[in-house]
Amino acid sequence: MSGTPAPRAIVTDIEGTTSDIRFVQEVLFPYARQRLPEFIGTQGQRPDVRHWLDAAAREGHLVDATPQAVTALLLRWIGEDRKSTALKALQGMVWKDGYEAGDFRAHVYADVAPALRAWRERGIALYVYSSGSIQAQKLFFAHSEAGDLTPLFAGYFDTETGAKREATSYARIAAAIGRPPAEILFLSDVEAELDAARLAGMDTVQLCRPPSHCAAQPVHRCTESFSAILP
Repeated sequence: MSGTPAPRAIVTDIEGTTSDIRFVQEVLFPYARQRLPEFIGTQGQRPDVRHWLDAAAREGHLVDATPQAVTALLLRWIGEDRKSTALKALQGMVWKDGYEAGDFRAHVYADVAPALRAWRERGIALYVYSSGSIQAQKLFFAHSEAGDLTPLFAGYFDTETGAKREATSYARIAAAIGRPPAEILFLSDVEAELDAARLAGMDTVQLCRPPSHCAAQPVHRCTESFSAILP
């Protein structure tokens, strides 16, 4: 970003960007798959749980939305990595129990926490935009291997804001932050998400972990470390 003003705000993705996607795939997803049936069986009548179970049933067009049928639907969606807001909310509730029990801590790359702290000290506002629910995002960074990182973030966005590959989602984020898109830098490992953010007017950087994940002629500036993003 040499020669251009530093951003006033940075919005970061999580999976593949701040954190190894294998933590989600090999730890969080299996944990949710294992614990979700019991969670629905014992907590399914809680109003907040009931709300998202009903939302999942509507999304899945279930005619007979028994607890067993909704559970089977959700487990199938976990296997498909479906970007369902209802699924993400319910997974977040299950993960909350796991984090608080100390069953796991969220992975973050070693370069992430120092960079986030340095950016915050420079007065740059930090935000998260992930397909995981806002609740899951907060839990993730509150229980990270680098400690509680939540005080560094000014806000969180999930798929209720919109799909991550649609430019309108990033326009909504800019409006919510209260800054012109040109003053916002978006970080992700997914080129299609970066394309959408750029279309909305944001600056972009692609995280390539390892560097070989970047295209030979990348559309977006690529780096393998948060430490190299800002001069």
